[in-house]
Amino acid sequence: MACVRACPSGAIAVEGTSVWIVEDACRSTGICVEVCPHDAVDVVGDQEQVRELLRDGRVVLVLSPEAAVHFHPHAVEQVVNACFQLGFGAVHHGVIGEELVAAEYLRLWGDPRWKTLIRSTCPVIVEKIRSEYPELLPYLAPVVTPLRAEVDWLRQTQGDDVPIVYAGVCLADVDQVVDASVTFRELGTLLDEAGIDLGAQPVYYTRIPGERRRHVSTAGGMPLPVLMEERLTSHRFRKFRGLAALDAIRHAVVEDGIHLGFVDLLPCEGCLDHPLLGPREELFWRRRVVAESEPPRCATPVVEAGTQVDVAATFTLHVDGGLPAEEAVQAVLTQIGTAPTGKPWDCGACGFKTCRAFAGAFTKGRAAMRQCPPYQERLAVEAQREAAVDALTGLVTYKILRDRLAGEVARTSRSGDPFAVLFLDLDGFKQVNDTYGHRAGSEVLAAVGQVLLKAVRSTDVAGRYGGDEFVVLLVRTDVGGAMRVAEVIRERISALGRALGYDPGLIAASIGVAECDPRHATGGDVLERADRALYRAKAAGGNRIEV
Repeated sequence: MACVRACPSGAIAVEGTSVWIVEDACRSTGICVEVCPHDAVDVVGDQEQVRELLRDGRVVLVLSPEAAVHFHPHAVEQVVNACFQLGFGAVHHGVIGEELVAAEYLRLWGDPRWKTLIRSTCPVIVEKIRSEYPELLPYLAPVVTPLRAEVDWLRQTQGDDVPIVYAGVCLADVDQVVDASVTFRELGTLLDEAGIDLGAQPVYYTRIPGERRRHVSTAGGMPLPVLMEERLTSHRFRKFRGLAALDAIRHAVVEDGIHLGFVDLLPCEGCLDHPLLGPREELFWRRRVVAESEPPRCATPVVEAGTQVDVAATFTLHVDGGLPAEEAVQAVLTQIGTAPTGKPWDCGACGFKTCRAFAGAFTKGRAAMRQCPPYQERLAVEAQREAAVDALTGLVTYKILRDRLAGEVARTSRSGDPFAVLFLDLDGFKQVNDTYGHRAGSEVLAAVGQVLLKAVRSTDVAGRYGGDEFVVLLVRTDVGGAMRVAEVIRERISALGRALGYDPGLIAASIGVAECDPRHATGGDVLERADRALYRAKAAGGNRIEV
């Protein structure tokens, strides 16, 4: 589990399902606020393990309610039908667990011995109190998470040997509860791999799913009667969002002796506020989507009478097993990127006050790298860079080249400015591979990449199309200018072969040139015309340019 602090000026950036932290963003205001949260930088589930479990055919899926948002505009019924088609034997929504937990909170709510009761269904809150606010442990409600209650109920009804998989946006602490877990994105990948089209699924249930109706609970296991009383400005109910509230709660309860009643404390506005579901500006839209996908509330209990599920929890303090070895701490600090400079991130998001405290906890097995935002940030940035740049040549990948080409077509359609495309192919590359080996071929490709990067302007794009083929996009350049650039590239690649020690003429390039006509601008057309010109250059003997 992890919790991330982000600056209100935009310290968290979201693109698709990738989330990373922009470190400099906080400098604009100097103020940081805490937002949820758990694995906010990146979340990785047990996708491969789920594939293995699905071969069993009896796997139970617990699909969290936020699925309605992630898979929107597809209906929840379509998602459930697709999960059945994927191979899950049963699909539940966690409602039973939330009903069990809500019923226990109602019992505690009516117990006059509780003067202060801190909601304990969030693993982040529990871990924070255990590690830094042990004096609040006696006030932590002894209630398990709704997921654990749901799993215990499923074990009783389905059997202890039935595998259980959880799919949700937040995977904090779920590994200790279920057999495997996946994010919604990973669940979508599994559906795509199986060729299952959500849009083709019926909008009604083809098989009866687990209970979705609620009686006493709201999302997260909160009892509805407590919220109803809160509407009457009850002094027995207090709602806090953000871990910073723990300092005030500790001072009020421990030092001032104030009874706070029911304390609903969460790091954020629930999983719907998770950055991986989208920007915070869309929070109310996400709430509306989930609310409209909920069936009508049930007038009678949805948990069968006589059901006995132990929802009691016991929280213990972290036991410090002595000081960790300095070498081990330094190794962790190096891994998360704070050493050897010694400048810590110290965002507090992992539940520890300093990076050194986190490193010490990691060496004792009390923390995981998934808790560390700067480490996850670096992984996300590196993954993004790998997806955008060809590792061998340093040029952009075909995906980036294709996207940039589409953008340039749109621009030239508006402005009327031309642009040109060069399509390159190395003439003697196969012979180099066959004669001198693939290592020599890789050396040639890397050198050609440097030639292209030096030959084009910063506004142009040079990319590796595949194998020994390259594409150069020349912005605001007509066919005459493109010919001049192509000639420079052709000469430099010929000289490159001599510099690397190959026979004259062995390393050469054939180049096709095409100019995009603003009146008939399509990316596929200009690339195809450049490709045809390249084949003419190859057919004419190579080491030449054709338009």
